[in-house]
Amino acid sequence: MKKILFNRFVELSGHPFSSALLKAVTRSRLSRKLIKPFARTYRINEEEAEFPIEQYNSLQAYFTRNLKKGSRTINMGPNTLISPVDGVVTEAGEINKDQTFMIKDHLYSIKQILGDEKIAIPFKGGYFYIFYLSPSHYHHFHYPYDGEIVSRYALGTISSPVNNLGLQLGNQPFATNYRIISELSTIHGRMAMIKVGALNVNSIHILDSSTTCKKGEECGYFSFGSTVILLVEKNESFQSTIAVNSEVKMGQAVGEWVAHSQ
Repeated sequence: MKKILFNRFVELSGHPFSSALLKAVTRSRLSRKLIKPFARTYRINEEEAEFPIEQYNSLQAYFTRNLKKGSRTINMGPNTLISPVDGVVTEAGEINKDQTFMIKDHLYSIKQILGDEKIAIPFKGGYFYIFYLSPSHYHHFHYPYDGEIVSRYALGTISSPVNNLGLQLGNQPFATNYRIISELSTIHGRMAMIKVGALNVNSIHILDSSTTCKKGEECGYFSFGSTVILLVEKNESFQSTIAVNSEVKMGQAVGEWVAHSQ
């Protein structure tokens, strides 16, 4: 019963009124009483949190908590792609030549997700990852590789749930939900990191307007349930190193560019 209640707080409803209500409740000091049962229900590792649980003044403050320094190890290998988040790799694979891929029996178009045909072109035949962040996860996102941001823009208006049920029953949430897209230029080609909101517009927060990307550096956070889609430009030397349905930590290697022997 507790889990059902908490899911209402952090994953449900793209309706503006109910979203506003949930945000107001979770930000209020009255929600402090929910923090400890929330942590127990989702088995959150309290030792990693930046502060003791008693110091958080609202459920949302705890949900968006920072971690203690050193809680995550960043794989700094020059040819490794890291996970930008803590989460579960729910889907991963090659992007078809027609720039589409299948998720939960829904066919998604890269052009629909990115909203621009020209931006979608480099990802034809490339690779994609879907990282789902449950209520139990650390909800900050970081850069997966070094590079420069060549564009950052928002699409969509309202947001439906991005959990399994939302993906199966929703109206293609990855292509319709409010999302912020960061297009990166790297030495291995283009990447796109799509932050998909799960509870209306204000659930995605970008920390600054810097255009320089450093692998492992934090660039924002989600204030409610969420998903990150990572697209990698086609490169014959790239290979994924993580299996679908794997639990990953931010900074963990999920792919690499391997030089082919002559």
